[in-house]
Amino acid sequence: METEAKLITINSRKFDGSISRCWNAELVNRDNCMFTFVGEFEKEVVHSQLGVIRRGTVSYEFYWLNRWYNVFRFHEPDGNLRNFYCNINLPFKFNGNVLDYVDLDIDILVWKDFSYQILDSEEFEENAKRFSYSDKMRKKVRATQDELISLIETKTFPFDYKF
Repeated sequence: METEAKLITINSRKFDGSISRCWNAELVNRDNCMFTFVGEFEKEVVHSQLGVIRRGTVSYEFYWLNRWYNVFRFHEPDGNLRNFYCNINLPFKFNGNVLDYVDLDIDILVWKDFSYQILDSEEFEENAKRFSYSDKMRKKVRATQDELISLIETKTFPFDYKF
């Protein structure tokens, strides 16, 4: 189901419910299982793993109702692919104007040559102890990480450049 572009607030939350990051993006497509957003960096950002993200960088953001991750595809202001960034998270909640998701710390950074790095595994382990994640949740996070790696290695959507 297509949708008219609509500006939405996106909240990335920690497991305790506090907001760790917040931004706006346009909801450009919505169907039974996936929401697609487009955002643009309004100012230059220095990121510890990504380096400098230039003002005007465009972010295509893919969120699934039935998957424990989201994927961001960053394009430089000139349109060239910069990288992908995957967050492992609890399935999101959407109320029509705000999308909220709980970030479970583990991220996968994918460069345009499809080399990738798994980030923040230590932070996940610390928070798993701190917040007493169940064994079921820990297993689901690891299975989700494996699923993402498979999609990356086989260049399956959204790693196939189709959108």
